[in-house]
Amino acid sequence: MKAPARNTPFLTKRFDDAFLYAHGLHGSQGRKGTTRPYIAHLMGVAAIVLTHGGGEDQAIAALLHDAVEDCGGAPTLAAIREKFGARVARIVEGCTDSDQTPKPPWRARKEAYIAHVRTAPEDVRLVSAADKLYNVREILSDFRMLGEEVWKRFSGRRDGSLWYYRALVDAFRELASSPDLARLVDELDSEVSELERLAGA
Repeated sequence: MKAPARNTPFLTKRFDDAFLYAHGLHGSQGRKGTTRPYIAHLMGVAAIVLTHGGGEDQAIAALLHDAVEDCGGAPTLAAIREKFGARVARIVEGCTDSDQTPKPPWRARKEAYIAHVRTAPEDVRLVSAADKLYNVREILSDFRMLGEEVWKRFSGRRDGSLWYYRALVDAFRELASSPDLARLVDELDSEVSELERLAGA
């Protein structure tokens, strides 16, 4: 079978390999406070990336965006670079708010990540914004079922979580230069606004 030409909508075996690698890293993990397999989050973020103009490198980075933070730090980043290339590794690194164990204090870590987003390359911002959109949609869904109980899952609780996502919307919007990224940020803004409304912020 002839390989797809560059810049086509088709994904290659690299994406297949990245999915299997991500599943190997995260397969035994669940989403915080739920019984959902963690891989569902990674698949969802990759889908958002692909529907907002991202290419294969960005989709692979979406599958692996939590690997460094949650599955091994710098050695995992080196493995990603070797397996999937320098651009994928750069995007994954750009989506990582800490590779330290233990992690720095939550508020300082999030403030540093917001500052980083303001100057990050657009391919990093697309994957990061897709991750945040998936997260907010999931929080919204769970809030409608569980109410205020949902905030107990998060280190920032209600006020910190709402501050973080609103600050990210503002940071992403500062440099949303492409139509695809601008559309993604608009969707994130809409979901954050709905979460603020429901939470009485």
